[in-house]
Amino acid sequence: MKLPEISRHQAVVVCVLALVVLVVAGKLLGARHSPTRSRAQIKLVGVGSSSRSQLLVDVSGAVRRPGVYKLAAGSRINDALVKAGGAIRAADLTLVNRAAPLTDGQQVLVPEKVAATASATASSGSAQAVPIHLNTSTLEQLDELPGVGPATAQRIIDYRTANGPFKSVDELDEVSGIGPAKLAELRDLVVP
Repeated sequence: MKLPEISRHQAVVVCVLALVVLVVAGKLLGARHSPTRSRAQIKLVGVGSSSRSQLLVDVSGAVRRPGVYKLAAGSRINDALVKAGGAIRAADLTLVNRAAPLTDGQQVLVPEKVAATASATASSGSAQAVPIHLNTSTLEQLDELPGVGPATAQRIIDYRTANGPFKSVDELDEVSGIGPAKLAELRDLVVP
């Protein structure tokens, strides 16, 4: 049997293809039996590189849409708040550093204003409000009480400075600007 004649060019192409097939087969066999690199290691490298580009952050508390959000690496707490629809009116953003960088798996908890919650529940009458301590409260805390403005709050502080700590809530009647009607309104909202 006579073999067909092939050109020199065709012989070179066949040799190159055979060489490529041998190299690829050798690499596949070498990778399959390589003790230094396993499939688990390859998967771990893939997971590590992709998690660096995105963060998962739990945003909860006083926000419009609490939940877990994906954010780009390098994002700030403010970015997480925007993703969650922003803070609600009762949020106390003075306790949140919105410029702080986020880390993967971090929880961003936005607290509610304590005084706003206390006065809202007290006015609705549906829940017991957390009372404000007359002897330790600040001007701002006293100012949050219904019917008490900054001037009356300052007079309460001046009274306790001049006369010592309040011994009972009834002593509020001694403070200028607080009469029996206002005392009755404040009675369940304050403690000595």
